[in-house]
Amino acid sequence: MVGSSDRDALLLARVRAGDDAALAAVYDEHAGLVYGLARRVTRDEELARDVTQEVFAYLWEKPDRVDLTRGALRGYLAVLAHRRAVDEVRRHAARARAEAASGAPEDEDGPEARVVAAAARDWGGRRVSEVLGALPAEQREAVRLAYYRGLTQAQVAKALGIPEGTAKYRLRAALARLRTLLTDEAREAIS
Repeated sequence: MVGSSDRDALLLARVRAGDDAALAAVYDEHAGLVYGLARRVTRDEELARDVTQEVFAYLWEKPDRVDLTRGALRGYLAVLAHRRAVDEVRRHAARARAEAASGAPEDEDGPEARVVAAAARDWGGRRVSEVLGALPAEQREAVRLAYYRGLTQAQVAKALGIPEGTAKYRLRAALARLRTLLTDEAREAIS
Protein backbone atom coordinates (compact mmCIF):
# COMPACT_ATOMS: atom_id res chain seq x y z
CA MET A 1 0.00 0.00 0.00
CA VAL A 2 1.23 3.48 -0.85
CA GLY A 3 1.87 5.70 2.22
CA SER A 4 -0.03 8.96 2.59
CA SER A 5 3.08 11.07 1.93
CA ASP A 6 3.80 9.04 -1.22
CA ARG A 7 0.17 9.40 -2.27
CA ASP A 8 0.29 13.17 -1.62
CA ALA A 9 3.47 13.48 -3.69
CA LEU A 10 1.98 11.48 -6.55
CA LEU A 11 -1.30 13.43 -6.57
CA LEU A 12 0.49 16.75 -6.28
CA ALA A 13 2.78 15.89 -9.19
CA ARG A 14 -0.26 15.06 -11.28
CA VAL A 15 -1.98 18.33 -10.29
CA ARG A 16 1.18 20.23 -11.25
CA ALA A 17 1.01 18.49 -14.63
CA GLY A 18 -2.56 19.78 -15.10
CA ASP A 19 -4.36 16.51 -14.38
CA ASP A 20 -7.85 17.54 -13.26
CA ALA A 21 -8.62 13.96 -12.23
CA ALA A 22 -5.84 14.28 -9.64
CA LEU A 23 -7.41 17.50 -8.36
CA ALA A 24 -10.75 15.68 -8.15
CA ALA A 25 -9.07 12.94 -6.10
CA VAL A 26 -7.54 15.52 -3.74
CA TYR A 27 -10.93 17.21 -3.48
CA ASP A 28 -12.73 13.94 -2.73
CA GLU A 29 -10.19 13.12 -0.06
CA HIS A 30 -9.97 16.51 1.67
CA ALA A 31 -13.10 18.56 0.88
CA GLY A 32 -14.81 17.45 4.08
CA LEU A 33 -11.93 18.69 6.19
CA VAL A 34 -11.67 22.00 4.31
CA TYR A 35 -15.42 22.64 4.41
CA GLY A 36 -15.65 21.64 8.08
CA LEU A 37 -12.90 24.03 9.10
CA ALA A 38 -14.35 26.84 7.02
CA ARG A 39 -17.82 26.19 8.43
CA ARG A 40 -16.58 26.29 12.03
CA VAL A 41 -14.69 29.55 11.47
CA THR A 42 -17.28 31.39 9.36
CA ARG A 43 -20.40 29.88 10.95
CA ASP A 44 -22.01 30.25 7.55
CA GLU A 45 -22.67 27.46 5.06
CA GLU A 46 -22.46 29.64 1.95
CA LEU A 47 -19.21 31.28 3.03
CA ALA A 48 -17.80 27.87 3.91
CA ARG A 49 -18.65 26.61 0.42
CA ASP A 50 -16.98 29.68 -1.10
CA VAL A 51 -13.87 29.17 1.01
CA THR A 52 -13.76 25.50 0.04
CA GLN A 53 -13.96 26.42 -3.63
CA GLU A 54 -11.25 29.08 -3.19
CA VAL A 55 -8.90 26.62 -1.48
CA PHE A 56 -9.11 24.04 -4.25
CA ALA A 57 -8.98 26.69 -6.98
CA TYR A 58 -5.83 28.04 -5.34
CA LEU A 59 -4.31 24.55 -5.23
CA TRP A 60 -5.11 24.15 -8.93
CA GLU A 61 -3.64 27.54 -9.85
CA LYS A 62 -0.58 27.37 -7.59
CA PRO A 63 0.32 23.75 -6.84
CA ASP A 64 4.01 24.71 -6.60
CA ARG A 65 3.24 26.51 -3.34
CA VAL A 66 2.78 23.15 -1.59
CA ASP A 67 5.95 21.96 0.14
CA LEU A 68 5.49 18.36 1.23
CA THR A 69 8.80 18.46 3.14
CA ARG A 70 7.06 20.74 5.63
CA GLY A 71 4.00 18.56 6.11
CA ALA A 72 1.23 16.57 4.52
CA LEU A 73 -1.12 17.91 1.87
CA ARG A 74 -3.96 17.58 4.37
CA GLY A 75 -2.20 19.96 6.76
CA TYR A 76 -1.46 22.45 3.98
CA LEU A 77 -5.10 22.49 2.89
CA ALA A 78 -6.27 22.85 6.50
CA VAL A 79 -4.02 25.86 7.10
CA LEU A 80 -5.08 27.43 3.81
CA ALA A 81 -8.77 26.86 4.60
CA HIS A 82 -8.40 28.38 8.05
CA ARG A 83 -6.62 31.47 6.69
CA ARG A 84 -9.17 32.00 3.94
CA ALA A 85 -12.07 31.54 6.36
CA VAL A 86 -10.58 34.04 8.83
CA ASP A 87 -10.09 36.50 5.96
CA GLU A 88 -13.77 36.11 5.01
CA VAL A 89 -14.91 36.68 8.59
CA ARG A 90 -12.74 39.80 8.84
CA ARG A 91 -13.98 41.09 5.48
CA HIS A 92 -17.62 40.64 6.49
CA ALA A 93 -17.02 42.23 9.90
CA ALA A 94 -15.34 45.24 8.27
CA ARG A 95 -18.21 45.59 5.81
CA ALA A 96 -20.75 45.41 8.65
CA ARG A 97 -18.83 48.05 10.64
CA ALA A 98 -18.68 50.32 7.59
CA GLU A 99 -22.41 49.96 6.99
CA ALA A 100 -23.18 50.61 10.65
CA ALA A 101 -20.92 53.68 10.69
CA SER A 102 -22.54 55.10 7.58
CA GLY A 103 -26.00 54.62 9.02
CA ALA A 104 -27.09 53.02 5.75
CA PRO A 105 -30.06 50.70 5.99
CA GLU A 106 -28.75 47.17 5.63
CA ASP A 107 -31.80 45.20 4.59
CA GLU A 108 -34.17 47.77 3.13
CA ASP A 109 -32.24 48.97 0.10
CA GLY A 110 -29.35 46.54 -0.20
CA PRO A 111 -25.80 47.40 -1.24
CA GLU A 112 -26.61 48.12 -4.89
CA ALA A 113 -29.12 50.84 -4.04
CA ARG A 114 -26.71 52.53 -1.60
CA VAL A 115 -23.84 52.52 -4.09
CA VAL A 116 -26.03 53.80 -6.92
CA ALA A 117 -27.33 56.59 -4.67
CA ALA A 118 -23.78 57.52 -3.66
CA ALA A 119 -22.63 57.49 -7.29
CA ALA A 120 -25.48 59.81 -8.26
CA ARG A 121 -24.18 62.56 -5.94
CA ASP A 122 -22.36 65.34 -7.67
CA TRP A 123 -18.85 65.84 -6.23
CA GLY A 124 -17.07 68.92 -7.46
CA GLY A 125 -18.96 69.07 -10.73
CA ARG A 126 -17.99 65.54 -11.80
CA ARG A 127 -20.25 62.58 -11.30
CA VAL A 128 -18.65 59.38 -10.11
CA SER A 129 -20.06 57.60 -13.13
CA GLU A 130 -18.11 59.97 -15.37
CA VAL A 131 -14.93 59.30 -13.44
CA LEU A 132 -15.53 55.56 -13.60
CA GLY A 133 -15.62 55.94 -17.37
CA ALA A 134 -12.00 57.09 -17.24
CA LEU A 135 -10.89 53.75 -15.82
CA PRO A 136 -9.63 50.94 -18.06
CA ALA A 137 -12.45 48.53 -18.93
CA GLU A 138 -11.11 45.67 -16.81
CA GLN A 139 -10.82 47.89 -13.72
CA ARG A 140 -14.25 49.43 -14.33
CA GLU A 141 -15.82 45.95 -14.54
CA ALA A 142 -14.11 44.84 -11.32
CA VAL A 143 -15.38 47.97 -9.53
CA ARG A 144 -18.89 47.42 -10.89
CA LEU A 145 -18.96 43.86 -9.57
CA ALA A 146 -17.42 44.65 -6.20
CA TYR A 147 -19.13 47.90 -5.34
CA TYR A 148 -22.35 47.92 -7.35
CA ARG A 149 -23.17 44.22 -7.02
CA GLY A 150 -21.50 43.70 -3.61
CA LEU A 151 -19.30 40.76 -4.61
CA THR A 152 -16.23 39.78 -2.63
CA GLN A 153 -12.83 39.85 -4.30
CA ALA A 154 -12.97 36.08 -4.70
CA GLN A 155 -16.40 36.32 -6.32
CA VAL A 156 -15.17 39.11 -8.63
CA ALA A 157 -12.26 36.89 -9.67
CA LYS A 158 -14.61 34.01 -10.39
CA ALA A 159 -17.07 36.19 -12.32
CA LEU A 160 -14.27 37.59 -14.48
CA GLY A 161 -12.47 34.26 -14.84
CA ILE A 162 -9.22 35.63 -13.42
CA PRO A 163 -7.03 34.74 -10.41
CA GLU A 164 -8.05 36.33 -7.11
CA GLY A 165 -4.76 38.24 -6.92
CA THR A 166 -5.50 39.84 -10.27
CA ALA A 167 -8.96 40.88 -9.08
CA LYS A 168 -7.44 42.43 -5.93
CA TYR A 169 -4.88 44.28 -8.03
CA ARG A 170 -7.53 45.64 -10.41
CA LEU A 171 -9.66 46.89 -7.52
CA ARG A 172 -6.70 48.51 -5.74
CA ALA A 173 -5.50 50.12 -8.96
CA ALA A 174 -9.01 51.39 -9.73
CA LEU A 175 -9.41 52.92 -6.27
CA ALA A 176 -5.98 54.56 -6.51
CA ARG A 177 -6.90 56.02 -9.91
CA LEU A 178 -10.27 57.21 -8.59
CA ARG A 179 -8.55 58.96 -5.69
CA THR A 180 -6.47 60.97 -8.16
CA LEU A 181 -9.44 61.84 -10.37
CA LEU A 182 -11.99 62.84 -7.75
CA THR A 183 -12.21 66.01 -5.70
CA ASP A 184 -11.04 66.18 -2.08
CA GLU A 185 -14.59 65.59 -0.78
CA ALA A 186 -14.99 62.46 -2.86
CA ARG A 187 -11.51 61.19 -1.93
CA GLU A 188 -12.47 61.37 1.74
CA ALA A 189 -15.62 59.38 1.04
CA ILE A 190 -13.79 56.45 -0.56
CA SER A 191 -10.75 56.42 1.75
